[in-house]
Amino acid sequence: MDIDIGIPQEQREKIAEGLSRLLADTYTLYLKTHNYHWNVTGPLFNTLHLMFEQEYNELALAVDEIAERIRALGVAAPGSYKAYSQLSSIEEEDGVPKAEEMIANLVKAHEAVTRTARSVFPLAEEANDEPTADLLTQRMQASEKTAWMLRSLIS
Repeated sequence: MDIDIGIPQEQREKIAEGLSRLLADTYTLYLKTHNYHWNVTGPLFNTLHLMFEQEYNELALAVDEIAERIRALGVAAPGSYKAYSQLSSIEEEDGVPKAEEMIANLVKAHEAVTRTARSVFPLAEEANDEPTADLLTQRMQASEKTAWMLRSLIS
């Protein structure tokens, strides 16, 4: 069945491409945060362990919202490690970094999510796609706030 939501197919596909990059970044950040939750050690263990758990739970919800928006636009959402590794701007690292490096890595990853979301915003605005614009705004606010809180731990 055709989709008739007031956004032409070509624009929906471009927005979905941008949202797919955001999904890949968000999922990669989720996985990184969950990994750090499991493997953090040191004097900040309890603080970071709990903080990382809150963050990955929030990111898990965000991943679902982004994927569902892609589907609402009539495009298949990417859902494999292979797709995410090709789409994500967030770098993976080998091994388990020290706690302070974990924090710095997460700051960079949250900033990457913010940049990716911001890059999709003009496409949503051009198409008068308010639901996508709202989702992007929420992701930017969450990532910017989390980056600030993490940065405060090491500044």
